[in-house]
Amino acid sequence: MIAWYVHHHGWGHLTRMQAIRPHLDDEVTVFSSLPEPESSPPRTTWVQLPSDSDAVVGPDGVRREAHELGDVTANGTLHWAPVGHPGHQARLSAIAEWVAVHPTAAFVVDVSVEIAMLARLMGVPTILFAQPGGRTDAPHRLGYDLADRILTPWPQGTIEATALAGREQVRPLGGVSRYDGRARVAAGDDHARRVLFLGRALDSDRLAEAIELLRADGWVVESAGANGDDRVDDVWPLLCRATVVVSAAGQNSIADLAAADARAVVIAQERPFREQEDMARVLAERGFAQSLPVDATPSQVVDGIRRAADTPPRWHAWQVDGAAARAAAAIEEVSR
Repeated sequence: MIAWYVHHHGWGHLTRMQAIRPHLDDEVTVFSSLPEPESSPPRTTWVQLPSDSDAVVGPDGVRREAHELGDVTANGTLHWAPVGHPGHQARLSAIAEWVAVHPTAAFVVDVSVEIAMLARLMGVPTILFAQPGGRTDAPHRLGYDLADRILTPWPQGTIEATALAGREQVRPLGGVSRYDGRARVAAGDDHARRVLFLGRALDSDRLAEAIELLRADGWVVESAGANGDDRVDDVWPLLCRATVVVSAAGQNSIADLAAADARAVVIAQERPFREQEDMARVLAERGFAQSLPVDATPSQVVDGIRRAADTPPRWHAWQVDGAAARAAAAIEEVSR
């Protein structure tokens, strides 16, 4: 059995697991604070964990936020270990109790240094997903040191990951997309210039102004997840027919853009360790996409869309084809 920890921030870690899971023959048990998806592949068990970040009421009757419960970093050794937090204790106990009674060949961690440490302390080989950004702090180095494999979901030589240099356990994957291998959808014959706003790359005011400017210039505007009421379960047809896609610079969004070979504008969002800023910079420098800062004005967004429309895509170098299968193979190197 393979265990897999899915971090609950956003949906990208879940999406990545779902892309890789079909390529694994073993049973998989997923641990996450996220609710179980409506459908899971066969031989997949979902264990929902309690939250480790809720406010708690102490014995003195005072309500405290989780970050107020002592030194959550354990003197800078960890990222998140709130002192005496019931949810934090319960989630670690749930994982430990499961591993103690279920033979576990490997533990995939995406992402948490604390979960990786717990798994390895229990004698389970660990596979850790790396992320872009300045990950040279002590907790990240600790996680990389104890990992049996480190999976990098980007092409080798693109992201400058200083903390991974010289580590033999690193396995480059390329971009892992849920759409890897899916046939493109015909764009249609109306010859319209279409722009797709994918996800929350802009706040509502700037998005509305950018849409107004684009429509005035003759663009057909579509959106998926950019507002509160435009969620789309399957964005693949929209990606395929868009002339330009505007997206945040998260790893899964970039991989989906690459799978669709989409002309793109990426707007880096503020994230820990400058994750998206680093990603957006690399994409711009290497000619994959137009890049804009998080505070880009609507006019700058429109200008970026026009530049992207005139720039041929070159996403083949992001190596999406076969990346999910390569991830599964790297996991099975450890679990077999």
